[in-house]
Amino acid sequence: MADKNDEKTGGAKAWIGALALCTLVAVGTGAGLGLYLMTSVEKAVDQKTREAQEHEKAAKVLNYTGDLTLRSVGSVVTNLAEPADSWIRLESSVVFKTGSLPTPDITVAEIKADIIAYLRTLSTAQIEGASGLQHLREDLNERVSLRTKGAIRELIVEALVVQ
Repeated sequence: MADKNDEKTGGAKAWIGALALCTLVAVGTGAGLGLYLMTSVEKAVDQKTREAQEHEKAAKVLNYTGDLTLRSVGSVVTNLAEPADSWIRLESSVVFKTGSLPTPDITVAEIKADIIAYLRTLSTAQIEGASGLQHLREDLNERVSLRTKGAIRELIVEALVVQ
């Protein structure tokens, strides 16, 4: 009978020892996984913080700095080449370095005449959609740059209506 009690207590001790060992392995694995996840989350947060700081620095860079002037070209209304009964209204402004144009009013009037002449050659299909608007902006900027020999930095399209 004493042997059976020793077997039972020996079996129970072995079972408790196995449970204790499994518990220690589980605690060690949990702690290791927790540390791994904590460091990976910290790295991700640090990277996001660095990206946000770089984005703030990039956002602070201005396209136009220094001694620049913005002059309105005004509203241009003309008909398009095709279809003949369609009309276009374009409002724009030009950006140039102050003092780079000897007579800015005359230059703006010449630019306005160039814009009218160019718009009369367009069809509605050429200015449809985002890509059409982008091509129109690029073409107008190129014409303005040629007219002023590079004195004007950019022509800004403020409003465009086609009827």
